[in-house]
Amino acid sequence: MMETKRILLRPWRESDAETLFKYASDPDVGPRAGWPPHKSVEDSLEIIRTVFNDATNTWAIELKETGEAIGAMGYGSSCDCDLPAREGEPLIGYWMAKPYWNQGICTEALLLMLDHIRQTTDIKSLISGHFVDNPASGRVMEKCDFVPTGETCIDDTTAPTSTHRIS
Repeated sequence: MMETKRILLRPWRESDAETLFKYASDPDVGPRAGWPPHKSVEDSLEIIRTVFNDATNTWAIELKETGEAIGAMGYGSSCDCDLPAREGEPLIGYWMAKPYWNQGICTEALLLMLDHIRQTTDIKSLISGHFVDNPASGRVMEKCDFVPTGETCIDDTTAPTSTHRIS
C-alpha cells in the first residue's frame, strides 16, 4: 500500500464493487479512459476479479476521508491499442470518478505510483496516451514529467489518442 495525506493506493477488494459501479457507470467516466460504462454491480465485481486482480501493478485510489475507491491507477504490458511502445515498455493507465475531477488527486496518485516504480523496479521508461478530447488526462501526465511524443494514433475505438512518454 502507498499513501499520501489524502489518498491510498491499495489493492482492489470485492467489497469495492458497489462503489466501483456507482462511479464507473457514469457515461462521462469510462469512455474517456477507453471502456464502456458499467451496467451492473455484477459487471463491476467481474472487473475487480479480472482486470483489477493484479495487486502488484493495479491499485484502487482510495480517498482516505471517505474510505471509498474513487479511481484506479496501474501499469502493465501494452494493450492491444496502437500506442508506439518500445520493446518491454509498460503502459500506464488511470481513471478518476467524476466528482473528484480537477482536484489534483489523479496527479497525486500518478506521482505516488511513479515513485513506487522507481523504488521497486528497474523500469526505464513508461508510455501512456489520452484521447485528444480528454486534454485533462494529458495535463496529468505532463505534471508528472511525461513528455508528449508528438504522435497521435487511432486505437480500437477509432478515437485519436495523443501519446506521452517518461524516461
